[in-house]
Amino acid sequence: MHLDWAQALGFLAAVLTTFSFVPQVVYCWKTRDTRSISLGMYACFCLGVLLWLIYGLLVEQWPVVFANAITLALASSILYLKLNQQ
Repeated sequence: MHLDWAQALGFLAAVLTTFSFVPQVVYCWKTRDTRSISLGMYACFCLGVLLWLIYGLLVEQWPVVFANAITLALASSILYLKLNQQ
């Protein structure tokens, strides 16, 4: 797979923004504490990320697909914990 500079930049941005969720996910799963997290924000965020994922698939932009697939999994795990605390 040949990557041009724009795609490489996109993948780097995807890695940085996606994995910024990891500390929050680890904290929430360890403590089971999501009280300070907004349910509405995470619900909207997960829906938005899902739509970006679908968009990335439709236009075949693999950095967008990569970033949003992983971000959706991470953010959805926090949303799952939040919904189970209500």
